[in-house]
Amino acid sequence: MRELNLDRLRTLVAIADLGSFAAAARTLNLAPPTVSLHISELEARIGAPLLLRQRSQVRPSGIGATLVARARQLLAAADQALEEVQRQVQGLAGRVRLGASTGAIAYLLPQVLERLGQQHPGIDVQVRILTSQETLAQLVEGTLDIGLVALPQAPVGGLTVKPWRRDPVMAFLPAAWQVPRVVTPAWLAAQPLILNAPETRLSRLTTEWFARGGEHPLPRIELNFNDAIKSLVAAGYGATLLPHEAGAQGRAVPPDPRIVMRPLRPALWRPLGIAHRAGPPEPATRHVLEALWELKQLKQLSARS
Repeated sequence: MRELNLDRLRTLVAIADLGSFAAAARTLNLAPPTVSLHISELEARIGAPLLLRQRSQVRPSGIGATLVARARQLLAAADQALEEVQRQVQGLAGRVRLGASTGAIAYLLPQVLERLGQQHPGIDVQVRILTSQETLAQLVEGTLDIGLVALPQAPVGGLTVKPWRRDPVMAFLPAAWQVPRVVTPAWLAAQPLILNAPETRLSRLTTEWFARGGEHPLPRIELNFNDAIKSLVAAGYGATLLPHEAGAQGRAVPPDPRIVMRPLRPALWRPLGIAHRAGPPEPATRHVLEALWELKQLKQLSARS
């Protein structure tokens, strides 16, 4: 026996607690020869006697007492590990790794996590700020469990991607500007612009929107952090195009008073999808997915009312 076996250690601890081989056999539901074999194998592995037989009682030797103390720790750790795993199997606990853009994390995920915390408080969601392509790549690698990604996406082997929600893209403008009621590509292209970085799906959407109006403006700044973009707009440094994520009840997120929002003509939408690995998800991941789909259902019900 090259490694210490938990079953053998459990037998040693039982003998130390009960003081006899026979009592340990009865408690562990083992045949007496099996109990003796466990101790013989342990002593062979350690290379020293572990038990002292004194009259009608068996006690650990000095070396045996040291091993018994360590065995109790190992057995307790093993029991705790099994309990934690069982809680995950039952969906009562677990860690779920989720990737999303800054906008989704700021305005959509808090609603999901609030509902999840009420229904499944033992589930820990770890959030990473990623582009859609980074999210898909990490899902394939197995370092993410769920991703919120911009649509459309080319099919990726081993992944499931389903439409989740669609939010309007709005013009975010400094309140000090004189702005029209509806913003067109021609008007906006003539303004200083602060837009999303070229590697994002939103950048491609806005570029296509300008191009449909025959415009190809060059932004003065390109960022991949929506809150930073809004701060620059609030400071009067330029205008931007960003999704307007309404809450589950359809309420608009209150903008900075230094910012005004205007609809676009033609209208532009930013669709989002939920991505995860194909096949049945683990229980904790399933609960997070359910909370995401519940948010979609609440938005649909709100839109109908």
